[in-house]
Amino acid sequence: MNKFWIILWHTYWAKLRTKSFIITTIITSLIVVGLTNIENIINTFDQNDQKEKIAVLDETGELYPAFEQQLSMINTQLLLEEVKMEEQELEDKVINGDYTGYLKISLDQEQLPQGIYKAMTVTDTQVSSQLQQGLQSLKVAIATESLGITSEQLDTLFSPVKMEQVALEQNAKTEEELNQARGLVYILLFIIYMAVIMYASMIAMEVATEKSSRVMEILISSVSPVKQMFGKILGIGLLSITQFAVILLVGYTSLKQNLNSLEGGMFEFFGFGQLPVATFVYAIIFFLLGYFLFATLAAFLGSLVSRIEDVQQMITPMTLLIVGAFMIAMFGLSNPDSTFVTVTSFIPFFTPMIMFLRVGMLNIPFWEIGLGIGLLVLTITALAIFGASVYRGGVLMYGKSSSFKDIIKAIQLSKSK
Repeated sequence: MNKFWIILWHTYWAKLRTKSFIITTIITSLIVVGLTNIENIINTFDQNDQKEKIAVLDETGELYPAFEQQLSMINTQLLLEEVKMEEQELEDKVINGDYTGYLKISLDQEQLPQGIYKAMTVTDTQVSSQLQQGLQSLKVAIATESLGITSEQLDTLFSPVKMEQVALEQNAKTEEELNQARGLVYILLFIIYMAVIMYASMIAMEVATEKSSRVMEILISSVSPVKQMFGKILGIGLLSITQFAVILLVGYTSLKQNLNSLEGGMFEFFGFGQLPVATFVYAIIFFLLGYFLFATLAAFLGSLVSRIEDVQQMITPMTLLIVGAFMIAMFGLSNPDSTFVTVTSFIPFFTPMIMFLRVGMLNIPFWEIGLGIGLLVLTITALAIFGASVYRGGVLMYGKSSSFKDIIKAIQLSKSK
């Protein structure tokens, strides 16, 4: 057992001190800080940018004051200036940079406002769409006034209809609880997806690297393949927890500073405070089981290659399984009780994501959860036994790995030892 812990801690410390791990952690943390400060960053750039200056040529001579009032309710950053000059002169001023563009306002056949906006380019759709919204609001105001409709009546007419959804199933989640669960499930699904993609590949690379240096021949003679394989799996698992802990701590600290205080904690701030504790427990369970499932698979796949360049090719089918599970889970966020989602949640390679999706968003019988976890545990156990056999023979195989037929060769080599 002492050798197992030696391998575990050696794997952990060796990876923890690598430049790639440190740089990845720093870059990811900086991205998280950037995302949590995105509003401040945008405001900083907006302060440095010059405000858009738009010339308005009102051919009616009456609509500009009302239009300016309507646009001020949409965007206060646009600077409007009413001008009285020829269009050719206005176009020259736009070309020279005196104005961002100019808007010509006129009346159509029904005596309602219409406009033409001219600028150097039409790539900035935000300005043109805001000017159009201002004209639209002005058109509605003029039309309703001519029809004798008051602003209060207009607000009543366009106010959204109220419709409440009520679930008749006993103990069914309310619409608010579903929205909260959907947010948490989405975040945790993404974490599971990223963790499995990153760290399962890291395990395969670790095995292939040691094998390419021929130290495997020494290790395999002194440590059992099961201890060696799970020592690496748990070592890199501990590494993943360390990295996620640093990133979450940085993100939480940055977010807390921006909001001054988070009463009741981060979960309450994001609307997760009312979710059952069981949801978070299941999130941890399925995260760990999903990691062990794909990490075990990656370890013995990595043992089949002799060159680091062949690792990605060998683990591509595993990566496609993870991507497939994630895509099904994304579909299931809007339709978690579909038959397709229910069936795929019992397929072990999809269970960590899809069964957790169902647990988070639906009230499903405990036996379904137990069956999913049971199948997952059995699959991990079978992969561990099978993987240990492949691992023992695979680490002694050298040469280019061209196909999964090498698995049979690895098992035969393991039996001969």
